[in-house]
Amino acid sequence: MSATFHGKVALVTGAGSGIGRRSARAFAERGATVVVADLHAESAAHTVKLIEQEGGTASAVTVDVTDADSVRAMVEAAVARHGGLHIAHNNAGIFAALGPAGDIDEQQWHTQLAVNLTGVMLSMKYEIQHMREHGGGAIVNAASNIGYHLRYPGTGAYAASKAAVSTLTRAAALDHIKDGIRINAVSPGASDTPMTFLPGESEADRATRLNGTIPLGRLAGTEEIVASVLWLASDESSFVVGHDLVTDGGASA
Repeated sequence: MSATFHGKVALVTGAGSGIGRRSARAFAERGATVVVADLHAESAAHTVKLIEQEGGTASAVTVDVTDADSVRAMVEAAVARHGGLHIAHNNAGIFAALGPAGDIDEQQWHTQLAVNLTGVMLSMKYEIQHMREHGGGAIVNAASNIGYHLRYPGTGAYAASKAAVSTLTRAAALDHIKDGIRINAVSPGASDTPMTFLPGESEADRATRLNGTIPLGRLAGTEEIVASVLWLASDESSFVVGHDLVTDGGASA
């Protein structure tokens, strides 16, 4: 992929670790000014430090994506600091295996959906409000291949939240394409991120547990997931609207 993002401001939520951190760094490497948004201020600051060490430009903002005022303030801060907002990767999310449907804790269910689904909705709402008044933009949401192919018992709440993100993405894309805003999603499979470890699990144990579920035979590197994000955010995908790009090594084929 040859696309660059010079002159663009890119916002990444959940950018304090994992795919979000790699996404923020990748946008900066390709010339964007990056707003690093995360619930944890220290993690966001560390991502900014990495970007600056690599010669990029970034600023950090603390956000709770489940809170409308916090999300609105995040977008306002991005625009105030950097003069606009052209790209958003709504990546913030959590994973909890809450057990079978008959045993799900209701508060945990609400928390799972609040972060993974409502967080995407709120982020899009305030990003769109700015973008449609300033020439459009590109939004990429974080869904998951589990929304298509449920391999893991007890993950119904997570799967439901991510399947809903995929559906919401398609609906929002059709709502706002005439505003000059392209909205798509990426559905990663199992990736080399902290979220894929079980408590106390080693890398070797994780590989034994997961690699056999992936036809390609290994977990994705975060850079492989982010390549899909970058493409959907770039003009190279200018005719792609309302798509969910499954990037999972064949697991849901």
